[in-house]
Amino acid sequence: MPVLNRIAGYAAEMAEWRRWLHRNPELGFDLPRTSRFVAERLREIGVDELHEGIAQTGMVALIHGRKAGPVIGLRADMDALPIHEETGAAHTSETEGKMHACGHDGHTAMLLGAAKYLAETRRFAGTVALIFQPAEEMGGGGQVMCREGIMERFGIGRVFGLHTSPDMPAGSFATRSGPLLAGVDDFRITLRGVGGHAGWPEACADPVAAAVQLASALNTVLARNLSAFDNVVLSVTQIRAGSTSNVVPADGLVTGTVRSFSQEAQALVKRRMQEICDGIAAAMGVKIALDYREEYPATVNHAAETAFAVEVAREVAGAGNVDPDRAMVMGAEDFSFMLEARPGAFLFLGQGEGPRCHHPAFDFNDEVAPVGASFFARLIERALPLDGQAGA
Repeated sequence: MPVLNRIAGYAAEMAEWRRWLHRNPELGFDLPRTSRFVAERLREIGVDELHEGIAQTGMVALIHGRKAGPVIGLRADMDALPIHEETGAAHTSETEGKMHACGHDGHTAMLLGAAKYLAETRRFAGTVALIFQPAEEMGGGGQVMCREGIMERFGIGRVFGLHTSPDMPAGSFATRSGPLLAGVDDFRITLRGVGGHAGWPEACADPVAAAVQLASALNTVLARNLSAFDNVVLSVTQIRAGSTSNVVPADGLVTGTVRSFSQEAQALVKRRMQEICDGIAAAMGVKIALDYREEYPATVNHAAETAFAVEVAREVAGAGNVDPDRAMVMGAEDFSFMLEARPGAFLFLGQGEGPRCHHPAFDFNDEVAPVGASFFARLIERALPLDGQAGA
């Protein structure tokens, strides 16, 4: 079964919704116009319950099927990025310095399209919980929604999500069982030395020299403390110190990110970073403080739910257009918190080659919105069938 005919008929409407969202990007948890727009569409669609104000501007809408049954969550993120748009599209951002550069406008439109279909047809036994989430890019809105109890409050048993992918053919799907996206941590290392005249360095404790050694030593963690099969990235992204050529500064800063797929690897990297900081501080006579922040855990798909989602994707897109063993990705996703709370799966939906996510020329491909909406709709109909013969 390809794209559902009824959902194909929503294509223009989904594009209209998506382009309104694209013109009106908002960041983080501060999504007043976005959440109001989504809530208005959900009321027009005729959801049975709408619960707003979750994680500030998030919401959960419930649609009940023709019979009682389990609850399945479908999630879309709604926030944009602090990027100046360069698409040149007619629906370009109307807010300077903000744009939908990661497809969240498309994710929201696809879930609204699925909601419209499910509210009209209700060919399922149970309830679908439509999760519209703020702050995926910054702030971990998925974690906040889970902390505020959406899984327990609405009885959600399983949860699924999609993300657009500009490096895959339009309308194709890809996922994998187990780790799919990396966990992401950030670090900020401050160095405090003794400043002074650059002509008399012996009277100083130089944070610049310490920062250079620190950056070099951190890059040995992966090469000498981890296996090549551990799939870890450590990137130093900033070294800042000093303001002129004849002064040894008193302070320095080194920042960066760590990406990993296991708690064991994460813990080892964190421990070695602290040991390196302590060692260089002692060797160089400076004070070094490591602020290591664990942000999003790895996005780990559950085996049974992933296999089921692959079946549904094949039904919608065709078997040859679904990759069930996608390579792991070093990007991160706060859908990981929802997968820690409940079994489920996260998939990529190809939108055709073009500028990558977070690029100022990125724009969601409206032609694939009916594919994503059909996937969500068929997943619910197959997982919660009226005849009781569930697909998963």
